[in-house]
Amino acid sequence: MAEARVRKRKPVRHKQMRDVERDLGETMGLEVDMSSGFIELAHFDGRDILILNREIVAMKMDVTGSNKWVPTLRGIMLWGPERSWAAVDKGAIPFLMNGADCMGAGIHIADPSIDPGGFVWIRDQESGTPLASGVAIVDGEEMMHMTKGKAISTIHWIGDELWNIEA
Repeated sequence: MAEARVRKRKPVRHKQMRDVERDLGETMGLEVDMSSGFIELAHFDGRDILILNREIVAMKMDVTGSNKWVPTLRGIMLWGPERSWAAVDKGAIPFLMNGADCMGAGIHIADPSIDPGGFVWIRDQESGTPLASGVAIVDGEEMMHMTKGKAISTIHWIGDELWNIEA
């Protein structure tokens, strides 16, 4: 298997990134401004990625039926969104760190505005630390009441190839 690496890296001007900032802002519920940073677009593992000041902060993925920019875990750490999250207990963390989908039973509280098919980031309920991100299978309300079954299809987690890549 060929090693996945960042390809087709090219610097871009801030004015070319306004749509990307809007996508990210809508997803996270906050204002995103990258005008002071060095911005590059690239590809990684068949996916478009956004590099800001040598950190991979966003990726393009299919959310609610359209291809949108969403934050990576480093992006979540950078911007600190207050939306689209689900908090899990300690029991779920080892599974998430191996790339497992997030089960509803491990989720204790979630943003009720999450829609099925929408972007969601998963955090530790005690520290608030981002652990993984993915696509919601059910809405935020249902996540909090589930006792069995998958709630989130995991796409990116701490320790995966995207996390470990040197930008």
